[in-house]
Amino acid sequence: MKIVILAGGSGTRLWPLSRENFPKQFLKIPLSDSEVPESFFQKTIKRFINYPNAEIFIITNEKHKFYVLHQSEEVLRDLENDKRLELILEPVGKNTAPAIAFSIKYALENNKAGLDDIFFITPADHLITDTEKFLSIIKATEALAQKGYIVTFGIKPTRPDTGYGYIKAKNKEGLFIVEKFTEKPALKKALSYLKEGGYYWNSGMFAFKAGTMIEEFKKYIPELSKIFDKPLKEVVKTFHKLPNISIDYAVMEKTDKAVLLPVDIFWSDIGSWESLYDVFEKDKKGNALSGEVITIDTKGSLIIGNKRLIATIGIEDLIVIETEDALLIAKKGDSQKVKELVKILSEKGYPQVKDHITSYRPWGSFTLLEKGMRYKIKKIVVKPKETLSLQMHHHRSEHWIVVKGTAKVVIGDKEQFVHENESVYVPKSTLHRLENPGKLPLEIIEVQVGEYVEEDDIKRFEDIYGRQDI
Repeated sequence: MKIVILAGGSGTRLWPLSRENFPKQFLKIPLSDSEVPESFFQKTIKRFINYPNAEIFIITNEKHKFYVLHQSEEVLRDLENDKRLELILEPVGKNTAPAIAFSIKYALENNKAGLDDIFFITPADHLITDTEKFLSIIKATEALAQKGYIVTFGIKPTRPDTGYGYIKAKNKEGLFIVEKFTEKPALKKALSYLKEGGYYWNSGMFAFKAGTMIEEFKKYIPELSKIFDKPLKEVVKTFHKLPNISIDYAVMEKTDKAVLLPVDIFWSDIGSWESLYDVFEKDKKGNALSGEVITIDTKGSLIIGNKRLIATIGIEDLIVIETEDALLIAKKGDSQKVKELVKILSEKGYPQVKDHITSYRPWGSFTLLEKGMRYKIKKIVVKPKETLSLQMHHHRSEHWIVVKGTAKVVIGDKEQFVHENESVYVPKSTLHRLENPGKLPLEIIEVQVGEYVEEDDIKRFEDIYGRQDI
């Protein structure tokens, strides 16, 4: 079986923790005091890592490439597992149908799969607790997929949730034939689905033979199926022209090969703060708390802190989420409106929509400490043996102060080592490079001064991560 993990989404329903450039699949939120922090993406890898005779493909975009690489390496290192995970870089985000088609095309052209091979598609951001039972159910999909069916997982609903899509399926001699898909319904409609029966939550997971799905692409969305008639290099060049469409709209709502496998396990796509509250460990008063939180007469609330002490008195059924640069306070039951809030913030140009104060790069990370007119102060952390690009800035100079470790620095044609409590100056429009030659993380404080101090004032000349501009 070929397992494809879709890891390129940019969900915003868990804002302010989730951001456009750091979506929820990469968030590390411990759900109890005893849980080791790991992201939903890492949980997904662990779920499949020991599935018999499985190859794991991860499809993401350039923006999230190094999150995927870093967190994948963490999982394999922790498990002491030498299994290879195949990374597929989607040229541009185009929803699930193009992502699935591109994954199949990649596997076929690179001799990783044939037309009769079974593909299992799963999002990277779901929470499933009973892994053993779940994997046994996946095994059952293989036989159905071999017969030419496209199998979708239907989760038996436990409540009239308006955050999920629904699938109606009818049992015909033990085979659940899909009758229709319904987008996220209003509460009244969701209640009627539960009362009527035969409706399941749409899990977004699918199993099929490669050849079967290609046939359905050709039948129902021919402009997408053309990628199977071209070399992969040509597909990459024209990928941006493909329709932005989900696999549900493109195929599943039209095909006569769709069957549903009812799944009675704990599953959540953590698509809202309420769904995260549901899976959190709670105190005696029903509060789900993370971080430094002190409560008095507080009930049924989700409170997640970061660096600040959060103290509450006399509140009930609230959501309080604190990050370094934003604070969300909402009534429980209203968090589906977070998406609407993010849209407003985006229209007003708030940077908190896209990035956290700490941004991650393949070489490490940087944290914005302060910003004003003509200056910016950052903390930069460079991982051992990693190197930033050879670069220059047209509008700013930089001062680097080493607070931990030893830096190897190139400025113009001069190379030098800079140790703790030492500093160096990088003039404007001068080629420079920063490297950590040591075995421990390098930490420096960077002070930028100039008429323009934004991140796009950078010209790369050499870069070991393939990001050079010329």
